[in-house]
Amino acid sequence: MNLETDFCGVKFSNPLVVASGVIGVTGASMKYAVEKGAGGVTTKSIWMKEHKGHPCPIIVANEHYMVNAVGLPHGGIESGKHEIEEYQKNQPAPLIANIVATTGEEFALTAEAVSEMNPDIIEVNISCPNVEDEFGRPFACSKDDAADVTAKVRAKTKLPLVVKLSPNVSNIVEIAKACVDAGADGLTLINSLGPGMVIDIDMREPVLANKVGGMCGPAIKPIAIKIVYEVHKALPNVPIIGTGGVTNGEDAIEMTMAGATLVGIGAGVFYRDIDIYGLVRDEMIKWGQDKGVNSLNKLRGTAVK
Repeated sequence: MNLETDFCGVKFSNPLVVASGVIGVTGASMKYAVEKGAGGVTTKSIWMKEHKGHPCPIIVANEHYMVNAVGLPHGGIESGKHEIEEYQKNQPAPLIANIVATTGEEFALTAEAVSEMNPDIIEVNISCPNVEDEFGRPFACSKDDAADVTAKVRAKTKLPLVVKLSPNVSNIVEIAKACVDAGADGLTLINSLGPGMVIDIDMREPVLANKVGGMCGPAIKPIAIKIVYEVHKALPNVPIIGTGGVTNGEDAIEMTMAGATLVGIGAGVFYRDIDIYGLVRDEMIKWGQDKGVNSLNKLRGTAVK
């Protein structure tokens, strides 16, 4: 099965992209993910200034889910520039630069600075659930706030613009439409659920230093599928990066049938190591061969009625 994919005019050899915050920490680690089969990579969330993130422990996981409170640590714009430039030396696959900020104005400034680094796509992270105590409710929880950030970023970049939305809302379709109307070219669905909590029953206290964190991993896949389905049905011409709980080829096919153009894999690295990208790619190809499907494009959105 041919897995070549076009997303906002950018060509991907396969639809599997490294989700932000997992492997996209250094230029070398991003290249390594491509060597292992990823069709594209997303950087760790880039801040204008250095951000420390949360103290350890920051992750707790089992076979069903992962709860993380990494807290978006990053060295700031110069650190991001260094890693992007390192990746762009003999760049092996498209690069999505994820940005984060605390105000619409700061998002705009960060987008402008990152655009000068010439990534292929900018992804605007307005939806992280494990920094609420630090920064208040995410912008993605309000259609007006989400649209405002999108418009401010759109005014500062000509690059394809993708907005990463939160599942922790009552009407994500409404928010998605607001972002598209404000200038978004595509959407990333979804960020982590929650926040959630895990308690150590021997210590009688929360496991994470931050107490709460965003939930990801296999348990959230049905929710991610539903949201991708709903948004694709409402906005069939808007490309989507579907992410949340994908760990094997059938998961990726399911996400594609729900309407995703690209498929993000993040927590899956915990379950199948960095090899997951090549493994899922090969599983998708084999599924296509077994079913007589020669192109992934023929599957996209086919479950949406």
